[in-house]
Amino acid sequence: MLCERIKRNCYAETDLTFLVNISNRISHSQDLYKDLELLLGELCKFLNAQYSMITIIDRNYDKIMISAAFGLTEEEKSRGVYKIGEGVIGEVVQCEKPIVIKDITNNSKFLNKTGVKKKDTNQLMAFLCVPIIIENEITGTLSIHKSHVDTVDFSPEVKFLNIVGLLIAKNVSIRRQQIEEIEELRRENIRLKSGGKAFKPDNIIGNSSLMNDLYGIIERVAPTNSTVIIRGESGVGKELIAEAIHNASDRMSKPFIKVNCSALPENLIESELFGHEKGSFTGATTSHIGRFEMANRGTIFLDEIGDLPLSIQVKLLRAIQQRQIERIGGNHTIDIDVRIITATNRNLEEMIKQKLFREDFYYRINVFPIYVPALREHCTDIPILIDHFIAKLNKRDGNNVKRITGGALDMLMMYSWPGNIRELENVIERSMILTTDNVIHSYNLPPTLQTGVSSDTVSKGTLNNVMERVEKQMIIDTLILMRGNITKSAEELGITRRVMGLLVNKYDIQIDNYKHLSDESS
Repeated sequence: MLCERIKRNCYAETDLTFLVNISNRISHSQDLYKDLELLLGELCKFLNAQYSMITIIDRNYDKIMISAAFGLTEEEKSRGVYKIGEGVIGEVVQCEKPIVIKDITNNSKFLNKTGVKKKDTNQLMAFLCVPIIIENEITGTLSIHKSHVDTVDFSPEVKFLNIVGLLIAKNVSIRRQQIEEIEELRRENIRLKSGGKAFKPDNIIGNSSLMNDLYGIIERVAPTNSTVIIRGESGVGKELIAEAIHNASDRMSKPFIKVNCSALPENLIESELFGHEKGSFTGATTSHIGRFEMANRGTIFLDEIGDLPLSIQVKLLRAIQQRQIERIGGNHTIDIDVRIITATNRNLEEMIKQKLFREDFYYRINVFPIYVPALREHCTDIPILIDHFIAKLNKRDGNNVKRITGGALDMLMMYSWPGNIRELENVIERSMILTTDNVIHSYNLPPTLQTGVSSDTVSKGTLNNVMERVEKQMIIDTLILMRGNITKSAEELGITRRVMGLLVNKYDIQIDNYKHLSDESS
């Protein structure tokens, strides 16, 4: 039936047969996943759409992912992971209202993480997305990609999708519960295989609560194919995090290719990443395979991504979006299956404002951000890191350094570590060279750690400021001595436990930093 208002089919208002068939299928469903996939195929045929998909909200990880789709490969579906509010799908989840994008090639909200392509280049492609809601709770979204010449009004399709969403809402909710249960069983299986212990990467040292939280994040993202960006200061171990993700993934037996973007000359970056053909430029005497081809079926780690020139960001955008590259001087496209992990210590958001970093490229790489804490944020890991570095350097250099004194350890615990773990390793290496009795003493440490600057006790400013610094330092020294015990520290200082608690709060002293220090270090 032709609608007089829009002069074309008015699906939701006229064709009840399709909706009845959907209702019958899902009410007798024995295989939710299979039936939802078949339903999406029939939906595309009925609405003359090219692609359709159902996303669900993973409540455990606060992310949105594709649960079922028609027209997408498994690899394309794996890319469809969104944060709440990210892209069109994330915005639909956030506002719980339908959104229509009439031309996906000319709208910044449409991220196209799956990399779908227009099948007819002479037509526009629209994206219609509606929320799936059951009992006032949004469980996911239903969407289609539909080619058109210049359709003005998509309200019939939106209305129809809303009705379909209502019909399948319960099934989608059950499907979400199934996925969450499967994920919980998978994690429990990993715990049982590791003797009931929590997941911990073999290449990372640290037992603090912050590091254990980080291990949990690595465990969650590793089995996926999502693009990861690792944020954190220089020297925190971002490369080790990337390697841990690769080693905990299904790609662990495949290549792990590292690229330091800041170390490559600008005129060679494109060749190094994508390769080149013989004779493509002066000096290209042979063909060269790029890092992306080397990493095929594995993982590529792009470190210092913030240092990439804008011209290369454009080319990388296609590689990430389409999973295709072209060698310099080549005339054919190469398909790649690569997990992409990036890292930076720069403020990309500020760089975008200054037009130094592409916003569209930022959203492509910022699918799953991981923040690595600075060493000063988990300084309780310093003793175990010191033990690790001493053992490592003893083995490398044939030394026999046995321990570090309590005084030296206290100084290391109070230092701010602007260079993080890399700086700590350098300090330990220097101290091991200077020791004459196989014990690291405070006088073996660099001078910067032995001054008031390192412990924020320089006597300058007003009398009140100086007194406060002295008071704070006395409290810290006593906490170190008493291994973080507030009651014993208060007795040592001759004050009540209540006053001690007030002073700890006043100076924002983190008590946990001084607990569980090894007695062997004293």
